[in-house]
Amino acid sequence: MFTIEAIKAAHANVRSGADFPAYIRDLKALGVSNYDTYVTDGHTDYRGMDGHAVSSDGKYPSLAVADVANAQQFIADLKTHQQGGTDYMTFCRDCARAGVEKWTVSTALMTCTYYDRAGNQLLEEVIPG
Repeated sequence: MFTIEAIKAAHANVRSGADFPAYIRDLKALGVSNYDTYVTDGHTDYRGMDGHAVSSDGKYPSLAVADVANAQQFIADLKTHQQGGTDYMTFCRDCARAGVEKWTVSTALMTCTYYDRAGNQLLEEVIPG
């Protein structure tokens, strides 16, 4: 069974969005099947195939997520982040401004899906690797 400590150890290797695919492979190896990260405070709910679940604490002071999503702006900000142009906190602030409430990662499907506050899918990406 995975723990928050093991997840934190895997996350310690992430320096930018460019490191995201390796991080997801590490989580999959730990037994994480999927997770939701919430932009409001950065907390994450992790789930395993066997029903095991753990949640992290919030990582930063609360951000107000825009009520109306701007998918075009979000996609531009995401590209910048994935190319190493922004740090995690900047990316989270950009997500909040663009109306991204959360992202869901499936380690089985190797996808990352971004949602707005109404639960609408803004973007689904295949994670390389």
